[in-house]
This record gives sequence, structure tokens and C-alpha cells, in this order.
Amino acid sequence: MPRATRQTLVRELPARLIRRLRTDWIYQARPEQLPPPGDWRTWLFLGGRGSGKTRAGAEWIADGVRRRKMRRIGVIGATWHDVRSVMIEGESGLLAATDATFEASNHRIKWANGAIADVVSAEEPDAVRGHQFDCVWADEFCKWAYPQESLDMIVMALRLGKDPRMLVTTTPRAIKALKDLMAMPDVVRTHSTTKENAANLAPTFLAGLELRYGGTRLGRQEMEAELIEDNDAALWKRDWIEAARVRVAPSFNRVVVAVDPPVSVAGDECGIVAAGRDDDGQGYVIADRSVAGLTAAGWAARVAETFAAYHADAIVAEANQGGDMVKQVLIDALPNAPVRLVHAVRDKRTRAVPAAALYEQGRIHHIGAFADLEDQMVSYDGSGQSPDRMDALVWALADLFPLTRANPRVRRVE
Repeated sequence: MPRATRQTLVRELPARLIRRLRTDWIYQARPEQLPPPGDWRTWLFLGGRGSGKTRAGAEWIADGVRRRKMRRIGVIGATWHDVRSVMIEGESGLLAATDATFEASNHRIKWANGAIADVVSAEEPDAVRGHQFDCVWADEFCKWAYPQESLDMIVMALRLGKDPRMLVTTTPRAIKALKDLMAMPDVVRTHSTTKENAANLAPTFLAGLELRYGGTRLGRQEMEAELIEDNDAALWKRDWIEAARVRVAPSFNRVVVAVDPPVSVAGDECGIVAAGRDDDGQGYVIADRSVAGLTAAGWAARVAETFAAYHADAIVAEANQGGDMVKQVLIDALPNAPVRLVHAVRDKRTRAVPAAALYEQGRIHHIGAFADLEDQMVSYDGSGQSPDRMDALVWALADLFPLTRANPRVRRVE
């Protein structure tokens, strides 16, 4: 429509209608952000990072509450922090989409018309037990530590009202639970890429994603929201990780925090992974605290926090980038911590081979889920962006399992 025609049309529209066009979600949303028609039980919204998944979920709940179709609601995310910071208080969360009161101490959201939402973390599947819902919004399903077990509990709780429904918003990952969900006959899907929501994103965000993930398998997953199967050329298989995953940490005889320092602060990631070993010779990935965009002092402080939080015995840091500077910033952050530098003389893939073998033997267990780390493990084939999280993991296992020759031709620098 020519610009002059549009301007004339706008002048002739009632002011109330103009306000609706500017504010009502149904006029702003893209088609994939609106509930699909038909008789479905679960709406699965697969989207890239920043694709508008959260806004779609919050507006779906807001509309249901306004029309009094949703009275007992479940709001469920990977962790309590994720639910609060993204689904509730985030820029596109429930408090931005609807007039509600959030009772953080009670893990509950209330509306003036009597609707109530219970806020639940998927960290422990049994946390859902005992709840009853007429609708559920489940966010970032593929990040959940125990997705299938938690989903089973949610389905059993979705039993109120005449037409209980669930919206699952997530960036896809090739986990069995998602594949099984996609195959269910009562599930409908919508799909959105990151670029399709560019109008609502900072240009630097898109540029950063393109720089880091453009042209990679992980980029197709994180930006295009494609379901990417395991890379046959990668050393790890997702099934190995899933089969050995555990909920509870045992007692450790040694814990280390391994660090793969960034080359620069221009968006580069610092790999920080905590891992432990028990008396039975089993290894455990305890935490992935990797972070991007910090100064040397910033990521060193995060290493120090991780060291203290998990009562680690040592810090192991790669010295290829920065050498003595790396050791000094870590000592400045935690003066009494034992810091050991290691210098790699082989490529990342070669160093990772013995660590991957430990996984294949079932000797390494993830305590919960570490989605970004696991994506790097099952995607990296020796090419593309440096897998900083994976590299930190390899250093940690090399320290914990020295008899496995877990890092051939690694020179230690004291």
C-alpha cells in the first residue's frame, strides 16, 4: 500500500481501533506466535534464540486469563531462576504481558479475576507431583535436567477444566524426550528463526550470533531452530551422556575447576567447568559456569566463585593464551588457591579423545543437564568455532584421570 494511502487510512480509523492495532498482541504477533487452530493437546513452539518464544508463551497465558479460560496455571522452566528471570520478570515475561501480582515467596502468580499460576522448577520431577492444572506453559524444555520424567508428571497434573492444554517453548536439541514429544498425535508445532524476530532484537545480538555460530551445525540449531542430530564426526554421542546422567552428587575424593581462558573480551567465551571423582573411579561433571564478554578480572572472579562453591581442590588453566598472566589473575582473585597451568601441544580434538572414551565406558556422569556444554560435545568435529566449554571439560578430566593418559602430550607449566 502506498505511503499516502496508509496515512489517509490511519487518519480515518477511530482512535480506539488505532490503539488496539498498536497494543493488542493479536495484531503484533507473527502467525507462528499465535495458538494453532484445531483440536490439539500440546502446542510445541520450536524457536531459535531470541525468536519470540517467551513473548508467545506469556501472551498465550495472558489471553487465557483475560477470557477466563485459564484458572489454574502451571508455569514451569528449567530452574527456579530461569522461571523468575525469563518467564515472569523478563522483558517479554508474564508481568510485561498481563496485570498480575507475583508472590515470589509462595512461588505463585495471582490475577484480580481469581486466576492463579503455580511456579515450578523442572530440576526435580517430583516437584510437579500434587499439582493440578488446566493449562501449562513449559519453557526451554530441552534444557531440563530430566525432561521426560518432568513431562510425565506435568501430563498427569494437566487434568482440570474441559480442555486442558500445554504450550512447550524451546530451542530444539536432539534429545529423545523432544523426539518422542514431536511424534505424539496430539501435538501441533510452530517454528520461528532468530532472524524472523530481528525487529525486536539488538543488531549487535544478531551480529554476535552470526559471528559465533554462522555456517555451523550449532548455528542451525540455535538460530534456525533446526533439530540437528549427532555429528557422526564428533567424538561424543548424546546417548552416552543421557545414559549416565544422575540426579544426586556422591562424595568426591577430588574436585577441580578447569579453565579455558578467552583470547579476548570481544564476545569470546571463557570455559569454566567443575568436575569431581569418587572413590569408585567414577567422574562427575558438577557445573558449567562458562561465561562470555568479561574482562580477565571478571572471568577470574567467576572461577574463584566456582572454586569456593564446590570446595574444589585445585584450579587447572590452559596457558596457551596469556601464560603467566592467566595464573596471576587467578591468584589475584583467589590468593590461596592452588593454580596449575597446562600447555597443550596437540589440537583440541586429539586432546579430547581419551575424555570421550571415558564417556563411552560409562564412567563420566553429568549431575543434571548442561545444554550448551553438551551441544558442543556432540557437535565439535575439529572445525569451526573453538568449543571453550568442551575444552575446559577435557582439562578437568585430564587432571582427575591422569592414568588414562587423558591428555597426550600436554606439558604442565607450574
